Amino acid sequence: MDFNSLSIQDDLIEAISEMGLSKMTEIQERAVPVLLEGADVIGKSQTGTGKTLAFAIPAVSKIEASVKKPQVLVLLPTRELALQVAGEFEKLLKFTRNIHVSAVFGGASMEKQFRELKRGAQVVVGTPGRVMDHMRRGTLGFDALRMVVLDEADEMLDMGFREDIELILDQVDHPVQTALFSATMPAPILKIAKIYQHDPVKIEIAPKDMVAPGIKQKYFNIDDHRKFEALTRLLDVYKPKRALIFCNTRHFVDELTQNLQESGYSVDKIHGDMRQEARLAVLARFSSGKLAILVATDVAARGIDVDNVDIVFNYDVPENEEYYVHRIGRTGRAGKSGLSLTLARRRDQFKLRKITDYTKKKIERDLIPTGEVLNDIKVSHFKEKFAEHAEDDDNIVRYLNIIDDVTEKGYEARFVAAVLLRSLLPLRGDVDDLNVDFDLKRDKKSRKSKGDDKRRAHRRERDHAFMPKDTKRIYLSVGRRDGAKKRDILGAVCGEADISSHLVGNIDMYDKCTFIDVDESVAKTVLKKLSGKQIKGRTVETDIAVKKTKKKKKKK
Repeated sequence: MDFNSLSIQDDLIEAISEMGLSKMTEIQERAVPVLLEGADVIGKSQTGTGKTLAFAIPAVSKIEASVKKPQVLVLLPTRELALQVAGEFEKLLKFTRNIHVSAVFGGASMEKQFRELKRGAQVVVGTPGRVMDHMRRGTLGFDALRMVVLDEADEMLDMGFREDIELILDQVDHPVQTALFSATMPAPILKIAKIYQHDPVKIEIAPKDMVAPGIKQKYFNIDDHRKFEALTRLLDVYKPKRALIFCNTRHFVDELTQNLQESGYSVDKIHGDMRQEARLAVLARFSSGKLAILVATDVAARGIDVDNVDIVFNYDVPENEEYYVHRIGRTGRAGKSGLSLTLARRRDQFKLRKITDYTKKKIERDLIPTGEVLNDIKVSHFKEKFAEHAEDDDNIVRYLNIIDDVTEKGYEARFVAAVLLRSLLPLRGDVDDLNVDFDLKRDKKSRKSKGDDKRRAHRRERDHAFMPKDTKRIYLSVGRRDGAKKRDILGAVCGEADISSHLVGNIDMYDKCTFIDVDESVAKTVLKKLSGKQIKGRTVETDIAVKKTKKKKKKK
């Protein structure tokens, strides 16, 4: 179906043509006519299927340019996505006069956003937290609102925005059209739809080619303590002009970026704790090619729209199969070839199996190059470069004079050349093999052996060695009745506080609460970062737990 067949304004048709679009995607073809008719919509579709235009076209078609108040509200989980979606609205409104768009999100100037809203922005695209900030200040009102869009709804709920979304929607005291778009449809999303939508039309687009045909996927079995060495070897072999490296937490992003920078790589990072200006500056350098490697968390990378990414590295295997699809979708765009390389530990094998089941695509196992292979590659690259520079002899005389000066002091020319090569071409002294011999398809019986008891004893000793020595016991107001499990508690503590699991000790769960031991050095951080956050839909209260002491019996 062509965009020209839609009953929309000519200036919108012209803008769509300017974008180089003519035919609608499936989600656009099914959602745009329904939204133009005024019906509510629940749209289930993968990222990258054209969802933004599917709601943007109907949204701007309903705006009255003479009314200088917010008429369309779009809520998204991250500032990067807010900027990206606001940019799509701007492109769509290129030939439309007197309709303005304002992107509101945390980490940016409140005053600038206030001026845009006061000027009369009819389209407001923002994150729930900043939208609520403007509501509290009285700088954002909904009395003229006609349409609300929840985009990436599953992501917003995963990030704990459910209460914020409900508070925002409760402030709209008149009927409005709502559109809810999400890659998945968990029960909490359907509950929101039931409360705030009226007879919504459900549109589900079947997943197609989750992994683009041009993306080659490989994984490497590797021990945890050898991951960094494995990564640097792969970077040295493939020499990507532009690469993305994904870690699961902000803490690991910081640590990996620092280690790579100290090793001489052109690398920087983005994650949620960075200021917006800093993140945008890093993205600009990466987009322009001034930065070769970008290390990121999944959430911070949601708004990255950069072409010509050669390789995506999964330094950590993602917890969620959809995150894997989002990650590797950054390469192999527009029919180009791309490469996805995943470093998998023994404990990651089950995750890999779930990913392959989900994507219906095989991930090929490969081997990390040994030091010897890497040396051969480096020497080969050097010989190629040497041949190129040897042909350009215009400025070689100056350097020959230096060689002459050095050889006159008794050094042989070949010794001088070797000294220079040592600095220009550092070769690895080891030729060790980093590859670990465990496989994705090992069957359960092969894992059992006579040494199981010894291994269990070794694990107990190892785990005890990593337990924090001086601990604080922390109370959390979430327990088994909330559907929480120990892994949920551990994930929330490590993720929100950006700490290693080695700093977490015993986790004792009860029906209504949980007690967790953490290293004394990070106790205050855990209390602060976790308080007010959500685990399994419950807002968490935290406090230092006080151990009860037994009262001594009085002697008669």
